[in-house]
Amino acid sequence: MPSSVIPFRKLLGHSASTIESQLLFLNMKYERYEHIEVSTDFLEYEFVSIGPRGNIFKIVQFKPTENIEVFNLAFGNKKADGSLDDITKDDNKDRNKILATVVLAIHLFSAEYPTKWIFFSGSTPERTRLYRMAITLNIEQLSIDYEIYGVLQDLESSLVSVPFQKGIDFFGFLIKRKKV
Repeated sequence: MPSSVIPFRKLLGHSASTIESQLLFLNMKYERYEHIEVSTDFLEYEFVSIGPRGNIFKIVQFKPTENIEVFNLAFGNKKADGSLDDITKDDNKDRNKILATVVLAIHLFSAEYPTKWIFFSGSTPERTRLYRMAITLNIEQLSIDYEIYGVLQDLESSLVSVPFQKGIDFFGFLIKRKKV
C-alpha cells in the first residue's frame, strides 16, 4: 500500500452521508470489516480478517488492463513482501464478512472512477462460482447502482460479455456504476 492511506473511518467523516446511504443495504444485510485502509488513489484497500485461524491481512487491488476503460479487481491475502496471494484458502469462518468488505472496496473505487468497468473472476472455478452465487443472491439490490455483466469464453477463447443471468457458468464478471 502506498505510504499515504486514508483510514475508512476518516474517509466516512469527509463524505459520510453519501457513502453510508449508498451502502445501507450492505449494513442491513451483511456485516463487514469496519477498519479498512484506502490508498489515496483509491486503487488499493487493506483490511484484516479476524477468525479462528487468527488475523489474516487482506488486500484488494484495482489494476488497469490493456483496455483503458476496464480495471481488474485482484483480491487475496497480503504476503509478507506486500504482494497478493489469491490462491491460499484460509477458512477463517468470515467469508461473507470478507465479501461484503470487498463490495465496499468496489463501491469506493467506483465512486472515484464512475466511468470505469471492473472485471473480476475467481482464481479457481469454485471461487468464480462463489462470486456468481453472491451476485445472484443480491442481484436486485446490486442492480440499483451497478450494470452487471457475465463474461463467457466463446469457441475461439475470446471473451464475450452478456447481461448477468442466474444459473449461467460465467468465466468472470464485469460491473460498472450506473450513471446517477
